[in-house]
Amino acid sequence: MSEIAVTEEATDVFMNHRELLFGLVYNMLGSVADTDDVLQETWLSWTARARRDALGTVTNPRAYLVRIAVNHALQRRATISRRRETYVGPWLPEPLVDETADSDPEGPALRAESVSLAMLVVLESLTPLERAVFVLNEVFGYAHTEIADIIDRTPAAVRQLAHRARAHVHARRPLYEAHPRVRREATERFVRAAVGGDIAALMEILAPDVTVWTDSGGNRKPAGLQPVHGRDKAVRLINSFAARRRPLDLELRYRRVNGDDAAVLFEGDSPYAVMVMDLTPEGDQVSGVYIVTNPEKLTRVRRNEEDE
Repeated sequence: MSEIAVTEEATDVFMNHRELLFGLVYNMLGSVADTDDVLQETWLSWTARARRDALGTVTNPRAYLVRIAVNHALQRRATISRRRETYVGPWLPEPLVDETADSDPEGPALRAESVSLAMLVVLESLTPLERAVFVLNEVFGYAHTEIADIIDRTPAAVRQLAHRARAHVHARRPLYEAHPRVRREATERFVRAAVGGDIAALMEILAPDVTVWTDSGGNRKPAGLQPVHGRDKAVRLINSFAARRRPLDLELRYRRVNGDDAAVLFEGDSPYAVMVMDLTPEGDQVSGVYIVTNPEKLTRVRRNEEDE
């Protein structure tokens, strides 16, 4: 078989597993751009193996590709950590936005295997290996023995990593999730109050211990250099954000972001902000607000014909 034919065959196998690999790597890194780079590195490693040895020698291409992708992602974490050291203000994951207008809150997410933006924030506090194990085990259902082969650790070490990661995540995230329709209604209530500058409504919908993250990367204002904690401070920040932009007639569209209902604000055809709300277990108040305005993280957000 010619080298071109081998490369084409290897590429077909890779593309058959690309969606799985994207979900794994994105949940490990929280960045679409870095995920795309890792997938490119994975493809190069895979096609190099195909040219060196017959593809038939790989008994389980899926497992082989997952191993390559996960280990490339672990190496990429060092680059991301260095970049974060000079990042201005709070850092939030790059949102995955479902471009379908008026998404059904009970329908499937664009990428069902991606975890919520709030969960990705929690995962940032894990070590790279803990995060890899958590994503593989809790999100994708890999057994500890399979993960041991992927990251080249013993099953006992993987179980220990999984225990630490699970305990840390569950301490910061409630096990109970509000019903999708409850989430949609609470999200719309918050957005109406925030965009409309309704302070009384904001005080009602925000939990007393709410936290607001505003990720502008230093490119847009107003944005706090640290997350804002507490309802009073949160209301002041959100109201200043809304008051500053209201005269520009930002257009509001509801989308699903990382599987959750959220709001996207457009300035003309360009995305201005993505707002994601995290709710209390009861679903009646907002416990966290994540506002991404960094243009570099919104380059993949598009309006569509249904918006017109």
